[in-house]
This record gives sequence, C-alpha cells and structure tokens, in this order.
Amino acid sequence: MPMSASLNMQKVSAFVCGAQKGGTTSLHAHFRDHPDLADPKVKELHFFDNESINWSAPDYGKLHAFFAGAREGGIRYDITPIYMFWPGALERIAAYNPDARLIFLFRDPFERAFSHWAMEWARKAEQLPFADAIRSGRARLAGLPNYARAWRVYSYLERGLYGRQVEHALTIFPQHQLLFLRSEDLRSDHGRVLEKISQFLDLPGFPPSEARNEHVRAEIDYPASPTEDDKHHVAAFVARDLERFARLTGLDISQWPCTLHNF
Repeated sequence: MPMSASLNMQKVSAFVCGAQKGGTTSLHAHFRDHPDLADPKVKELHFFDNESINWSAPDYGKLHAFFAGAREGGIRYDITPIYMFWPGALERIAAYNPDARLIFLFRDPFERAFSHWAMEWARKAEQLPFADAIRSGRARLAGLPNYARAWRVYSYLERGLYGRQVEHALTIFPQHQLLFLRSEDLRSDHGRVLEKISQFLDLPGFPPSEARNEHVRAEIDYPASPTEDDKHHVAAFVARDLERFARLTGLDISQWPCTLHNF
C-alpha cells in the first residue's frame, strides 16, 4: 500500500534515525527542498530520546507542535540521528506510528568517531585527545545506566556498532520500512540517493540540486590528528559487528578503513 494512503498524515511518518555525523544535516537540506515534505521548525526534534517525557502516557501534542505552520498535506519528518542508538527510541517511534518509514545513513565508524570527537572537543564537552578518548576515556561509560548523559557525549566507538543497531531495528520494524544508505554515496552521487529516498517514501522525485555539505568541522586547534594506530584500534573494536552489519544491510563497506583485516 502506498505510504500516502497507509499513514495518518497528521503524524510524523518519516524518520532519519542516524547515524550521528553521517550526513544527516546535508540530507536535511535536501528534504527542505522537496515540496511534498513538511518541515519541522528545527532539524533535530529529540522527542523520542527525551527521558523527561512520561512514556507510559506520552503527550504527542508537544511533538506535533514542531510542525505548526508546516506545509499542509506534506509528509512530516524528524531527522534526529541519535534515535538509532538511544535505548528505547525506536520502540517509542513504533508505538507512536507503527507504519513509519525509517532512513539510516551510515559512515565509516572510524571517520564517524573522529568527527564525533571533534564536535565534542569544539563544544568543550571533551577534554581528552582523540587517542585517549577512544581508549582510556571509555572508562567514563563503565557502570553508567543506558540513559546517562555521558552516553550522548563519549560513545565514540559504541555508536559505530552498526550491526547491533540494525539488528535491533529489525526486531521492531519490518525490513520494508527501513532504508539503509551509505553517507559517502550522498556526497558522491546524491541524485541517486535522493531517488532511492523518494521511492521509499512514495514521493515524486526531489527537485534538481547540487550536492550539499552542510556541516563542516569547526576550524579550531585540535590537540592531534588521528593516527594509523587509532584507525586500527577502532577497526578492531567494530570488526565482527561490521560483518553482521554488511550481511543485514547488503551495503558494500569494503572501502571503509574500519574493514581493515590486518590489524
């Protein structure tokens, strides 16, 4: 059944759930260009990862308020990349709209981890150099509850366990409601990626556009550049999980640095 016929259009029915630092800001710029997509007031709504909400009886009016003034009849969407990682977020989306379509953009876990660290360093939320943050710095997460704020900041390696996260998503939603994409394809062949998305959402094609690069790393002094040892460390951490990820999604990740076998 076409998405437009099967969904209550007053609900948010399309979600871009991750990965963080995987190109979701650039994708949001393309979404804003489509006349049949209804834009929220802000890119990241952070509704379904909000632990202050009473999830036994959530007030969805707060979610829908983000769409005041949005295009009438358009598909409402939420681009919040932590949803794929945050415990309970996908279950909450399913409870809200079991027919929702979910889009995932995946970036090489090593590149993603360094970009995540650079963002936190620029925000002054991180004081450790990258090499320490992905090694001894992981002790900052030990023993913390899954909902602790530290998991939002210091989960440089854990967020790159894509296989685990995809497997979890597939226990909640049927596969035809999930679209798995590579962030490098959005950069190098955005037209083809946008065509996949428009077909997935049962929409006319996106208007012609140039590739977008909407989130550029802050130009500040960083304590050091990542090293080959750092790359091998991340690769070792995610190696088995990436095998599962490739099998579940069918994506070609053979060119990712984190698929290195000689570490």
